[in-house]
Amino acid sequence: MVKYGKLVFLVGIVIFVFIIIFIPNSFADERPKVVVVLKNMDTQYWEIVKAGAEKAFSDFGMDGKVIAPHDGSTREQRRLLEKTYQENPDVLIVAPIDSTVIPLLDKFTKQKEIPVLLVDQDNPWQNKTSYIGTDNVDLGKKAGSLLASQLQPGNKVAIIGGHLSISVFRERINGAKMALKDAGIIVAADTVWNSDDAKTVKKEMTNLLHDHPDIKGVFATHDISALLVIKELKEHGVTIPVVGADGIPDMLKLINDGTISSTIAQNPYDMGYLSVETALKVTKGKNVEKVVDTGVDIIIKENAKQRLDFYKSLK
Repeated sequence: MVKYGKLVFLVGIVIFVFIIIFIPNSFADERPKVVVVLKNMDTQYWEIVKAGAEKAFSDFGMDGKVIAPHDGSTREQRRLLEKTYQENPDVLIVAPIDSTVIPLLDKFTKQKEIPVLLVDQDNPWQNKTSYIGTDNVDLGKKAGSLLASQLQPGNKVAIIGGHLSISVFRERINGAKMALKDAGIIVAADTVWNSDDAKTVKKEMTNLLHDHPDIKGVFATHDISALLVIKELKEHGVTIPVVGADGIPDMLKLINDGTISSTIAQNPYDMGYLSVETALKVTKGKNVEKVVDTGVDIIIKENAKQRLDFYKSLK
């Protein structure tokens, strides 16, 4: 009887060890493997996208990771994509820096039949499974309307920003021009620069204010430029509305403290989260929308703090 009891005990131990070692591993093997390749992770915007993706990985029990080029270059993003290609993920999510990475994305879809989702940066690439992000023409229209609401018909404004090779900025500018024209606002200057360093912005804004001293407002295609423009306007003693396009924490702080009255905000956290949620649906063979619009919000003092508090909670 004692020997029988020991045998039962040993069998129980073996079963327990099997459960501990093998069962979790088998579940882990079944978890969808998803890789997210962003443009960079050195700015507030992309940190928020990353936070959204990682929260979704945790919520849905997925095997996922977020990576980005350390120098924000297309060359480095291509290297990361080549490395990811060898890892054979179930789904790739990518924010392409520019269209030159598209032939590499074709390798995923054509040679290995790995679905590819685009996040933040859309592209008219026929093999993408879905785009998750902002309708940037709509963002531009809302930004133009918001700026116009603070002005009078006949007032002049400037549109500033950079990298017209990037479709996101072209779309925002086109949308803003449409809304401003409809409101009777004159676009006196459409200034493009290819660098967001303080020295470049200082030079361009000095020239802009010299050539167009009567401008009454500015739309910046993204918040990094908007923040530098606000700084330069202050140094020149000029107080006019500046509308940005991303809603990053540093921009929200300026609204919260009354430096500017309002701005347009994308939803980068939702982009990260919903792109992973869409990837999960793809792995389960579900149909997904070709475009998942993450929307834009108008930020004013009354709702700036709420969003700031949310972003602080992500750290």
